Amino acid sequence: MTVLSKAQNKIWLSPPHLSGREQHFISQAIASNYIAPLGPHVEQFEGMLRELTGFRNVLALSSGTAAIHLALRLCGAGVGDEVWCPTMTFIGGIAPVLYQGAKPRFFDCDANALIDLDLVETAMEEAAALGQLPKALMIADLYGLTCDSKRAAAICARFGVKLINDAAEALGATDNTGRPSGQGSWAAAYSFNGNKIITTSGGGALATDDGDMIAQAKILATQAREPAPHYEHTTFGYNYRLSNICAAVGCAQMEVLADRVNARRAIFERYRAAFGQMAGIRFLEELPGSRSNRWLTVMLIDPAVTGVNREMLRLALDHAGIEARPAWKPMHMQPVFADSIFTGGSVAELIFENGLCLPSGSAMTDAEIDRIIDTLAQTLRAGYAVPMAAAS
Repeated sequence: MTVLSKAQNKIWLSPPHLSGREQHFISQAIASNYIAPLGPHVEQFEGMLRELTGFRNVLALSSGTAAIHLALRLCGAGVGDEVWCPTMTFIGGIAPVLYQGAKPRFFDCDANALIDLDLVETAMEEAAALGQLPKALMIADLYGLTCDSKRAAAICARFGVKLINDAAEALGATDNTGRPSGQGSWAAAYSFNGNKIITTSGGGALATDDGDMIAQAKILATQAREPAPHYEHTTFGYNYRLSNICAAVGCAQMEVLADRVNARRAIFERYRAAFGQMAGIRFLEELPGSRSNRWLTVMLIDPAVTGVNREMLRLALDHAGIEARPAWKPMHMQPVFADSIFTGGSVAELIFENGLCLPSGSAMTDAEIDRIIDTLAQTLRAGYAVPMAAAS
């Protein structure tokens, strides 16, 4: 077993990776005195995001969760309405359903952790026959893998349901039609949290081609203040806009996004080369024709074959000073959603049970990647040599 020495630093799962140009943009913002929300760097950052994503409108916000909340409010989701969601995701993309008083209905995923559109289409047909269609369908481009958004959009168009893409983890990825992550949806949400492929410290964005929607979102995101010399409000809003200082960081990060994607894809290939041919090991794969940003590499371990389970590998890495985490725990398994409807089988549950997120930070050195691979290999070799009953 690898032993962590004092000279070795902890390897984190997905830490921020600065470009070196952040100080330049922050200095510009400070010199201009635009240090509060809104300012030229917010506009510049939004422009860079429009160019990258292909959406006509982008609103820089305080988080990806804020973006989803605005999209749900503006599609009319409210008390008693259903919003259909992937069960395999992070709660930040689902909590806004509760903010609106609506009810999430969760759907199982396919073998690569993306929402199972076969289940969704069948359920949509059944709901249409009963006159019980959801207000929106939410998909999630999980771990940087993109859903079949063209099919999801076609299903939603057929039944008149809004499509929202939680693309928080997939900036810089493209789908199986070659379009940027988020495209094809009525609204897409992106995240720039500290662990994402690029960061603004904390932040997010709402993107759409719907001009009326983004105009309303902009008002709601700034406390719903009406255009008057005094503070006038005909409804309530939120303090959701991104600050100019954070946007300045984002401008520097956007300059190196392509490099960050390439680095994480290279890290994924290192892991796959080391373990992809081992019995009982597989990785989440991108749809043919798509290009994942490989925000996180997820390895799936079959304990019946390998003799070790996900938790044994995680603890071995932790002992060596390496952070790894289980795959997302499905939302339908979370106590807060105990009363929610779930459609599907046990695919998501198995991914949670067997899936391990490996360190994927784009600043990792070859020596650090070697250290991770060596620790995993030692633990797996011991497992293959010992029956599972003895190993556990």
